[in-house]
Order: sequence, then C-alpha cells, then structure tokens
Amino acid sequence: MGFILRIIFESFGQAIAQLTGNKLRSFLSLLGITIGIFCIIAVKSSVDSLENDIRNSFKQLGEDVIYVTKQPWTEDPGTNAWKYTRRPEPGFRDFKALDQQLKNGNKASVLFLPGFRTVKYAGKTADDTFLTVCSEHYAEIQGLQFENGRYLTPDEFTSGVDKVVIGAVLSESLFGITDPIGQFISFSGRKFQVIGIIKRKGKSIINIMDFDEAMLISLNCARKFLNISDKSPFGSFITVKPGPGITVEELKDDVVQVMRKHRRLKPVEDENFSINELTMLSKVLDQFFAVLNIAGWLIGIFAIFIGMFSVANIMFVSVKERTPIIGIKKALGATQRVILLEFLIESVILCIIGGILGLVLVFLCMKLITAIIDFDMFLSWSNVILGFVLSASIGVLSGFLPARQAAAMDPVEAMRK
Repeated sequence: MGFILRIIFESFGQAIAQLTGNKLRSFLSLLGITIGIFCIIAVKSSVDSLENDIRNSFKQLGEDVIYVTKQPWTEDPGTNAWKYTRRPEPGFRDFKALDQQLKNGNKASVLFLPGFRTVKYAGKTADDTFLTVCSEHYAEIQGLQFENGRYLTPDEFTSGVDKVVIGAVLSESLFGITDPIGQFISFSGRKFQVIGIIKRKGKSIINIMDFDEAMLISLNCARKFLNISDKSPFGSFITVKPGPGITVEELKDDVVQVMRKHRRLKPVEDENFSINELTMLSKVLDQFFAVLNIAGWLIGIFAIFIGMFSVANIMFVSVKERTPIIGIKKALGATQRVILLEFLIESVILCIIGGILGLVLVFLCMKLITAIIDFDMFLSWSNVILGFVLSASIGVLSGFLPARQAAAMDPVEAMRK
C-alpha cells in the first residue's frame, strides 16, 4: 500500500512539474478538458435546476389532481383548433354534476379566470392583479398554504360575502408591514375584506397557477358583478382530487362517466372535454430534458476529444524527456506495471486538474445566473462526482498509449538516450 502511495505522490509531483515547466503548453492542453467538463456539467446542472423547479411546481399543484378542460395539454393548440374551439367550457353545471355525483370522498372544484384587475388600498394601486373565482374545495385540492389568515368558509361561499384571499406579493405591495387581515381593498367598483394571505411561492421559471400576486373570491360573490355561468366569456376548468384509497385512473373513469352522462353524450359520440393530469406534462418535459442533455454531451465530448489528444501529447513529450530516467528505474528493478501505473496516474492527475477548473467555472456561472435572474441554479454533488469520474476516465484513455510506450522501453536503450 505504501509503495502505491509513493508512486501516486511522485506522479503528482511530476504532473505539477509538467504544468509549471511549460505553462503555455499545459494551459492549451488542459483547456480542452476544462471546456469539455464545463459544457457537460453546465448543461446537466442547468437541466437539473430547471427540472427541479418545474417538478416542484407540479408537486405544489398536486400530482394526483386531474383537470377537466376543453383541450388536451399534450396537443399543439394549433392542431384541430376548430374542433376544440367548438367545445363548451367546463362550467358551473359540470362542476355541480361532478360535485354531487362523485363518491368515495372524491372532491371537485371549479375555477373561473376573469382576468386582470386594478386593486386599490389607501391611495396605493396594484395594476394587473389576476382575479380568480373558485369554489369551496379549491384550496384543499390545490394544497394552498397561508402565511396569515385563512381560506373562505362554507358559509361565506354560500352567502357570497365580499371577502377575498390575496397573494403574499400583492399584500406587500398594498400593505407593506401593516397587518392586512381585516383591511378592505377595492376593485371592480366594490370593497372586499381581506381574510387570508397565501404563502409565497417565490420565483420560478414556470409558475403554474402563481398566486403570489393574485386574488381569490367565491363563486356567489363573483356572480354579483360578473357573468359567471356556463356561457360566461371567461376561461375556466375543473379540478378533481381522489379520495382516500382511490387511484387516479379510477378517478378518471368516474369523471368521464359523470361528464358524459351530464352532457348527454351518446355511446358513439366522442367526448367534448379533455381529462388532463400533471404527469402528462412530465412525460413531455422528460423528452425535452433528454434532448438538452444529449446536446450538452455532444458539445462536451467534442471538446473532450480535443483535450484528450492534447493531454496525450503532453504525456508523449514527458515520456521522451524522461527516457533516460525510465531506463535507470527499469535497470534498478522497476517493472513494466510500475512504469505504466506511474504515467497513467500522472495523466489522470493532469485531467483531474482540468476537470476541477471546469467544475469551478460551472459553480461560478451557477452563482452568477442565480444572482442575475433570481432563480436557483445549483451544482449538485452528483454532477461534481460525474465531473471527477469523467476527468479520471479521460486521463486513463489519453495516458494509456504514452504509458505503455514508456513501460515497454528497453532499459539499456533508454539509458543510452
């Protein structure tokens, strides 16, 4: 063991000597390794960060929730546009049918999206605030959490009182450090009492149902000043969550049966609604992330090949410069295996140094991007380990031929040179 450690130590010293002995040659040779590791790990880290952000957004919405909409999420909106435009929006009557007929603890909610409103409070104004009209079980189905206050009660949904739940960012814009609970804001010519603040979601590349700057009011409240009906001009969709012990597939079958019955579709007629779930988007995203990873590998491998030839060139030069020393070592009893191991370790160390430089560049870029766009980019330990493994593997591949050449030298001929 001590013998192997001594060889590693000597090889490390020789690798450093190669780097410091001819700085320009070493820099140009290791540049390919550095760029290759940087390309591969930077792309993988970016994809991992983006994927983590999107999947966390999906988890917040509930991976077991299904969505009843006009059009399937996995199809291009331009494809069969006329077919989907003719479909009725999932409306209040559809929601009531599902709410009343679904059994086994399954819960449904409906969401109407009337668009943006200008909100005012004590001389302060928040423009382009998104208004959302929802039913009683929406917060439970979507797993909404509250920083302060609460959600609307069943009695408040029934009576349609002018009360509102708002997002954390909107609360800060209007109220600052003032406690917003119990205060009144105005929009659409009416005053609404704030009863709850939705927990901040934060920045995200894809914010599906971002409530940080939104407002939620009840259906019966919205009916006082908006055309909330099955023929309303607003976009809408229905969300359904399975009860205890019910699978998503069982729930989808139940929803399809209720919707077909409610809309009086004949057995031979196609459904005029779509059942979607977040896993459908996940499959599409998997393909997208796979393409990005392949692109990163292709770019990185091209740079790594250049780096491999550069490191191999360093090692061939090193073998030539140290030919007499190799001959002396073999004359003193060093075996071919020892010489081979010595040069392989030296090559691996050179490549690992280049890989470390690439990983440092990735880390700095991740930090810089996070600071600029306020989005969490990270270099995971798995990618760090991958960078080291790739660097070591490149070192073995690029150093094998020079090491074998050195190991195969005749000691007498080597000492004469």
